[in-house]
Amino acid sequence: MTVILRRGSSGPAVSALQTRLNAALLQPIKADGDFGPATERAVRAFQAIVGLVVDGIAGPQTQTALERATTAAKPGKVEPDKSAMAQPVPAGAAPPPNAGTLALLATSRPISEIIVHCTATPEGKDYTVADIRAWHKDRGFSDIGYHYVVYRDGRVMVGRPVGQVGAHVAGHNTGTIGISYVGGVAADGKTAKDTRTAAQRASLLWLVQQLAAKHPGIRKVTGHNQYAAKACPSFDVRNDALGRLV
Repeated sequence: MTVILRRGSSGPAVSALQTRLNAALLQPIKADGDFGPATERAVRAFQAIVGLVVDGIAGPQTQTALERATTAAKPGKVEPDKSAMAQPVPAGAAPPPNAGTLALLATSRPISEIIVHCTATPEGKDYTVADIRAWHKDRGFSDIGYHYVVYRDGRVMVGRPVGQVGAHVAGHNTGTIGISYVGGVAADGKTAKDTRTAAQRASLLWLVQQLAAKHPGIRKVTGHNQYAAKACPSFDVRNDALGRLV
């Protein structure tokens, strides 16, 4: 369990926090284990940089974002060609296989929209959050750009902390949650295709329903291709059951 650190905190956890802040910021602070004004300013500066709510408190999401921003990505599968990025398939919402252990985090960050993506990976191939995180960090991101990833077997995995502004649609990251399903390209690795498995369709519907209930400000569900000249998520959310949930 993550210990919340704030002004007045002290000890090894604060020293570790200060060391990570020094690695992430260009303005070093003394790693003395005491959370004073300088450490609070550094936390605020980091929160502002990565799009977290700026409160100067190092809670679970701030500490997670800081750890990911200062940790080298683990080698993963090579990012596939995204030069190419289908018809909607009806499905009913159903909890994912890991619903019992999945925690959908809260945030004071205002959320008004969910944007759906695909990973642009070949049909039938499995990829993990760690793989996607490595690709995104190689591109200069501080962490994986999506907040949630839906695996081919329907499991819903947490990506970037929801309290942190995502990196999934240029110009539309503020006020949104980014969800991606694994797939989106035919087995040839080039042709855009709605490759959602039945489990993915059911989990996506469930996840959007849960997020809409948790964040009452959500007013619409859209696809990446509504904001950019891309096929992603390889189907039209407006003609899909996802687009009719909100």
